[in-house]
Amino acid sequence: NRTVVTFVGNPEAVSEAAFRAVKKASEVIDMSRHHGEHPRMGATDVCPFIPVSGVTMDEVVIYARRVAERIGKELKIPVYCYENAAFEEKRRNLARCREGEYEGLNKKLADPAWKPDFGPATFNERSGATAVGARDFLVAFNVNLNTTSVRRANAIAYDVREKGRTIEDKSGNKINVPGTLKSVKSIGWYIEEYGIAQISMNLTNISVTPVHVAFDEVCRKADARGVRVTGSELVGLIPLKAMLDAGRYFLEKQQRSIGVSDDELIKIAVKSMGLDDIHPFNPEEKIIEYVMTEKGKRKLVDMDLKTFMNETASESPAPGGGSVSSYMGALGIALGTMVANLSSHKKGWDDRWKEFSDQAARGKVIQNRLLDLVDEDTDAFNKIMEAYRLPKKTDEETRVRKEGVQEAVKNAIMVPFRVMETAYSGFSLIKEMVEKGNPASVTDAAVGALALRSCIKGAFLNVRINAVSFDDKVFVNEILNKGSEIEAKALYEEDNIMKIVDNEIVKQQSK
Repeated sequence: NRTVVTFVGNPEAVSEAAFRAVKKASEVIDMSRHHGEHPRMGATDVCPFIPVSGVTMDEVVIYARRVAERIGKELKIPVYCYENAAFEEKRRNLARCREGEYEGLNKKLADPAWKPDFGPATFNERSGATAVGARDFLVAFNVNLNTTSVRRANAIAYDVREKGRTIEDKSGNKINVPGTLKSVKSIGWYIEEYGIAQISMNLTNISVTPVHVAFDEVCRKADARGVRVTGSELVGLIPLKAMLDAGRYFLEKQQRSIGVSDDELIKIAVKSMGLDDIHPFNPEEKIIEYVMTEKGKRKLVDMDLKTFMNETASESPAPGGGSVSSYMGALGIALGTMVANLSSHKKGWDDRWKEFSDQAARGKVIQNRLLDLVDEDTDAFNKIMEAYRLPKKTDEETRVRKEGVQEAVKNAIMVPFRVMETAYSGFSLIKEMVEKGNPASVTDAAVGALALRSCIKGAFLNVRINAVSFDDKVFVNEILNKGSEIEAKALYEEDNIMKIVDNEIVKQQSK
């Protein structure tokens, strides 16, 4: 009986969109004819504002209250502000604001203690009331059961939800028995459309109770009551980190390496929790960071090998040596990560899987950072070109243009310098794999070292050539000295690794 609509944007646009959504809901939904399983009190039941990036919770509270005031004033709908937007402590909890639901709203509005924060204290039969809040990211997560029993589903829901259940002790006194999961609200219900019962959960703080922990605990409690979990359903969006953490969790339970791609981690999470049990799970539509990705903007790292090569070979000056250097480094550390993954799963090395899994995970972090720098280097070059195109007809325009050019040049120095730092951090992993990893893959790790060395030398060339155009010579000397030091250390590490590999090859030849 509810539909969740999630949209992301700048605060002003989101505020306007939220108001228009509430207005449209009041026009097309008649609460006097509305019924269903989920608690609700209005055509727009809840309207939470959530900070995603670049905005504080305090700022979000201001936007939420503005929209709440507008809903009450223009649409004549009673509004209660909850969570961080609440004006009084008792209204922080959404469940308390919604207590009595739509059917009890007329009586509630007559109580002075429940006078709306905005809008009239009179019953709006068609639209009911709306709760507007400001809160952290909430994950709405439903677990599917192999039963049609709402009673069984509720029993499991009460087992896990933080609030737990109320029971009577031997003396007849009512006592509360908390559930096993903190920051979790849950109920059981039957979904006619699916023909099954579900545990419907709101995970209000996924850093306290992550999705995968909630799923496994429901499985445990369901099993204890003779019920099986068949899958799950994600309502709305979920942060990428939550899916990656889930993927790592389930791989670690299998004693498998977690140093795999994000795509693989997401796939493992989806299959482990049965997120595609009822509907197909499309990460592009369900993971908030992917939804926010600017569509149509072509990134170099999203190209296939042939397209990237052709783009590099074209008349365009970017991508150039900087981006290619960064990609070489990413490939180099990828080889080290590959050896770590192979070693983690090598027959007879079962007791060492965690050691190599941790190394693979570290390699993946370095690899992803170097991939990001592939595009950052090309973007840095493009910003220099943009700065040079600024007008310079007046003294003020000339000054602004010069400042813009210098700022862009400094960025074009720092990006390849970060490539150098990031790539150098991979040598310790490569050396570890050469010395302790799967002997059959020792030359793969060696090629990784060669690629890292080439990456660092290539990136340093970019640092040096861009430094020529930067006016702050104190900064230039400092960065060039640091770059020379990294380059020298990289050459030393490469030479040391190659000696170890040569000795290993000789050893294997003599067997």
